[in-house]
Amino acid sequence: MNARHEFAERLKQAMLDAGYEPRPSVLEKAFNIRYWGRPITFQAASSWLKGISLPEQDKLQTLAEWLKIDPHVLRFGAQISRNIAEKKTRWEAAVAGPEREVLEAFLGLPAEQKKIARAVILALAKANGIP
Repeated sequence: MNARHEFAERLKQAMLDAGYEPRPSVLEKAFNIRYWGRPITFQAASSWLKGISLPEQDKLQTLAEWLKIDPHVLRFGAQISRNIAEKKTRWEAAVAGPEREVLEAFLGLPAEQKKIARAVILALAKANGIP
């Protein structure tokens, strides 16, 4: 199964979970009353439900808000979100205290100053035999 078909299955299930029948006409009407942009067609709704195409990001966000599901879970599945959360938790646990403070300060610097800080850190690492 490819990404479009997997998305279609998640969309159908999200519609069922929210109390909607997963049919193109239902999707088209419910989506269009919530979306502020150009309305989607019956064919677009059908394409999403059949796994022929994927919605653009703004439309995905509207779908997720309507169906009360995380947009990342709707688009990529729950496993991807769990993997991201696990990696984030590991990173946050590994980087704490003064190191975290330095990294956050570094991320707030303008691009030119980031280049200078990076060069200084790499030079210090090299001088101490760190590859």
